[in-house]
Amino acid sequence: MKRLFRYLMLAVAVAIVLISCQTVQPANPNQVTLKLSGWGASPTELSLLRQVLQEFEQAHPDIKVRYEVINDQYMDVIKTRLIGDAAPDVFYLDVLEAPFFISQTVLEPLDRYLTPEFDLDDFEPTLLDAFKAEGRIYGLPKDYSTLALFYNKRAFAEAGLTRPPATWEALRQDSRRLTIDRNQDGRIDQYGFAVIPELARQAIAIKAYGGEIVDANGYAAFASENATKGLQLVVDQYRQDQTSAQKSDVGANSGSEMFGQARVAMAIEGSWAIPYLQETFPDVEFGTAEVPQINNRSGTMVFTVAYVMNQRSQHKPEAWELIAYLTGKAGMEQWTSTGFALPTRRSVAAKLGYDQDPLRAAFVAGVPYAMPWQAGQYPAAIMNNFDNQFISALLGQQPLAQAMQRAQADANEQIQASQ
Repeated sequence: MKRLFRYLMLAVAVAIVLISCQTVQPANPNQVTLKLSGWGASPTELSLLRQVLQEFEQAHPDIKVRYEVINDQYMDVIKTRLIGDAAPDVFYLDVLEAPFFISQTVLEPLDRYLTPEFDLDDFEPTLLDAFKAEGRIYGLPKDYSTLALFYNKRAFAEAGLTRPPATWEALRQDSRRLTIDRNQDGRIDQYGFAVIPELARQAIAIKAYGGEIVDANGYAAFASENATKGLQLVVDQYRQDQTSAQKSDVGANSGSEMFGQARVAMAIEGSWAIPYLQETFPDVEFGTAEVPQINNRSGTMVFTVAYVMNQRSQHKPEAWELIAYLTGKAGMEQWTSTGFALPTRRSVAAKLGYDQDPLRAAFVAGVPYAMPWQAGQYPAAIMNNFDNQFISALLGQQPLAQAMQRAQADANEQIQASQ
């Protein structure tokens, strides 16, 4: 035991000598910690972003990034923190909220940080313009999705249809052939089309005949004759043709789920539906196509999120380094390489081949004519009133024109009270 004790003491002594001989690395006194805030749509997305941030920190040893995930009431939390001193240096900003945030002068204009090497012209203009005001850039879009038509290939084959519809008239005709009561019991087993009675999806119909969501002064304008003309097509298909269904009609939670369950043969969804369908409904064989034209006019929505800088950040040069890396060509390629999001840089999209991808090409093709999902500086008033009244028209509780007039009047009353 004494010999064992001597050996142990000798080992401890050697360890102490070795430790004392090692060079202690001093902390980097010049390191800056940046706070980045966003939301995590999925564990996969969160993991990928952390990998990208780790690469950034390795390339920028003087900058450490503390990433904060805010999944509940994200915009309300950010607004509250911007009033105080707890706001992040860099944060996600959804395109829907961009007009309000830009108007409040809480965002740092990014123009003075841009260099020729950053290659701003590489961004899709439609996406970049959504974060501009008076010629200044307040955000750089990190990814996006337009809307496209998903169609069930097996259902199309059984109905004798060889291609997806290119016009809304063709969509209504195809929907009649795709709507099936298999047991002849009066219950529809498969509807032709999924209708989503929300402004984010119906804005395409509003724009088809020259209608607008808001006017030049930011007030609701969707009750005009031109705006309701496109919306009436949607109502007529649901009520008269009875070849479309909303999620509550079939007990689903979303248009993607309705499609995956084969309760509808066609649905207009974003690119986020691709991995969802592949993982949740692997037996469904589907294709995608551009949204059918309405009134000979191509239209789709584009949903995007930008990285923006807090105007009161104490570390603006470092914050720009982070934004530039995340939206630069290398960072964006890493971020969008798995295909769950589409790159906002055209060169990255071309390098990854998304413009040739059988399922994603339709989303890329829609960008040049897409309408950014925005509804003025007071989007909640616009959206909530539209959605509430449009669903009542869809259900036949009141005429569409009356419903839209009520929605517009209520929205504008709320907007005026907020100013």
